[in-house]
Amino acid sequence: MSFEIRKIVTYRETTYIEAGKAGDKPVTMVGVAAVVTNPWAGRGFVEDLSPEIRGGCSELGELIVKHVLDEIGGEQVEAYGKAAVVGAEGEIEHASAIIHTLRFGNHFREAVDAKSYLSFTNKRGAPGTSIQVPMMHKHDEGFRSHYITLEMRIEDAPRADEIVVVLGAADGGRLHPRIGNRYQDLKELAEEAEQAAQQ
Repeated sequence: MSFEIRKIVTYRETTYIEAGKAGDKPVTMVGVAAVVTNPWAGRGFVEDLSPEIRGGCSELGELIVKHVLDEIGGEQVEAYGKAAVVGAEGEIEHASAIIHTLRFGNHFREAVDAKSYLSFTNKRGAPGTSIQVPMMHKHDEGFRSHYITLEMRIEDAPRADEIVVVLGAADGGRLHPRIGNRYQDLKELAEEAEQAAQQ
């Protein structure tokens, strides 16, 4: 069973200047959202969500990825992430059921030749709620330069019986990253511990 899609919404932004300073290159972020009918809404507590997961998540993931790649080519993607927002008649578990399955996420990973897991948010919200898509480097979770968040909203979604499912991608990280990465932290902490032990 495929998910019923009411609309596809695309968001795109390109940043050229941050803190009054132009970047070495502009950074483009793209979000593609599918507004789908929640197949579990109105059914009370559903113990087994797997029939709908098996029946629709792969097809939905493939479709959204196609739209993302139409906006920003797979070879350009450096950071990526996902999000889902369920309407008032649904559970957070319904949003999670769609995006937290390899049937959905593997389409994106394979399309952009990624190694990292897809960072995410899943929440409940009303029409027009803010949707945040946290992203990280597609090859290495330790690159803090690519910890960026795309924010978008859809004025009429999610309705109470809908789920908004989003994939986000960026062709770079923050314009002027200068906080290092986790590997530098680990090195410095180890050196500090060694110095403290010698004192």
